[in-house]
Amino acid sequence: MCNKLEDGVRQVLGELRALYIPNQQDANISRAEERSDLLPTIKFRHCCLLRNKRCLLAYLYDRLMRIKALRWELGSVLPNALRFHLAPDELEWFNQYGRSLAKYMHSIGSEGLDLVQDTLPPKSLFIEVRCLQDYGKFEVDGLNVPAEPQYAAFTAEG
Repeated sequence: MCNKLEDGVRQVLGELRALYIPNQQDANISRAEERSDLLPTIKFRHCCLLRNKRCLLAYLYDRLMRIKALRWELGSVLPNALRFHLAPDELEWFNQYGRSLAKYMHSIGSEGLDLVQDTLPPKSLFIEVRCLQDYGKFEVDGLNVPAEPQYAAFTAEG
């Protein structure tokens, strides 16, 4: 992770620790001595803790989804310019995700299935088939192909 980003995460974690410790102490005092005057401060610090935690998790989740998208867009090898901006744990996650994806793709069918290729659905269910040479009667998946030199077929046939 870039030092500036890593410093930001460390700063938020430090702030979480700085809020949690006095909040825990005040909560213990409030409970032991039955001091209700500390409750608004405890509640405020607790809300700050929850907000910071929520923001930090949202930031880390967004980074994770961007790294995941990089695997689909760029393949299994990241350019060095991008590697520089990732933390070692993020690089490890990227590599593990790539291995899991490759294992899954190889497990589909006898030859595997490349999910990275053709990520957009076809515009039409039909493709245009042109016969370059007449082989006579021809059958594809139980359907007879017409003897015409050109016809439309479902994409599942091809």
